[in-house]
Amino acid sequence: MSTDDTSAAAEMKRKFKEALDKKNAQHRDGEAHLDGDSAIHGTHGAVTKREFRRKSG
Repeated sequence: MSTDDTSAAAEMKRKFKEALDKKNAQHRDGEAHLDGDSAIHGTHGAVTKREFRRKSG
Protein backbone atom coordinates (compact mmCIF):
# COMPACT_ATOMS: atom_id res chain seq x y z
CA MET A 1 0.00 0.00 0.00
CA SER A 2 2.95 2.30 0.58
CA THR A 3 4.05 2.12 -3.05
CA ASP A 4 0.49 2.84 -4.17
CA ASP A 5 0.39 6.00 -2.04
CA THR A 6 3.73 7.20 -3.35
CA SER A 7 2.79 6.53 -6.96
CA ALA A 8 -0.50 8.39 -6.49
CA ALA A 9 1.36 11.31 -4.90
CA ALA A 10 3.91 11.29 -7.73
CA GLU A 11 1.11 11.25 -10.30
CA MET A 12 -0.59 14.20 -8.57
CA LYS A 13 2.70 16.15 -8.48
CA ARG A 14 3.23 15.44 -12.17
CA LYS A 15 -0.26 16.70 -13.05
CA PHE A 16 0.19 19.89 -11.04
CA LYS A 17 3.63 20.48 -12.62
CA GLU A 18 2.17 20.06 -16.11
CA ALA A 19 -0.66 22.48 -15.33
CA LEU A 20 1.77 25.03 -13.93
CA ASP A 21 4.05 24.71 -16.97
CA LYS A 22 1.04 25.17 -19.27
CA LYS A 23 -0.06 28.27 -17.34
CA ASN A 24 3.42 29.79 -17.44
CA ALA A 25 3.77 29.05 -21.15
CA GLN A 26 0.55 30.94 -21.89
CA HIS A 27 1.71 33.85 -19.77
CA ARG A 28 5.00 34.17 -21.68
CA ASP A 29 3.35 34.11 -25.11
CA GLY A 30 2.11 37.72 -24.84
CA GLU A 31 3.28 40.51 -27.10
CA ALA A 32 6.38 42.44 -26.18
CA HIS A 33 4.91 45.72 -27.49
CA LEU A 34 8.35 46.80 -28.63
CA ASP A 35 7.05 48.12 -31.95
CA GLY A 36 3.98 49.82 -30.50
CA ASP A 37 3.52 53.49 -29.71
CA SER A 38 3.19 54.60 -26.12
CA ALA A 39 0.22 56.64 -24.94
CA ILE A 40 2.62 58.90 -23.03
CA HIS A 41 4.34 61.31 -25.40
CA GLY A 42 5.57 64.00 -23.05
CA THR A 43 5.34 65.30 -19.55
CA HIS A 44 4.08 68.67 -18.43
CA GLY A 45 4.75 70.74 -15.37
CA ALA A 46 2.25 72.00 -12.85
CA VAL A 47 -0.24 74.47 -14.33
CA THR A 48 -0.33 76.67 -11.24
CA LYS A 49 1.76 76.86 -8.12
CA ARG A 50 -0.06 75.43 -5.10
CA GLU A 51 -0.70 77.75 -2.24
CA PHE A 52 -0.85 76.42 1.30
CA ARG A 53 -2.56 78.43 4.05
CA ARG A 54 -2.93 77.73 7.72
CA LYS A 55 -6.35 77.47 9.26
CA SER A 56 -7.11 80.52 11.34
CA GLY A 57 -9.68 79.09 13.64
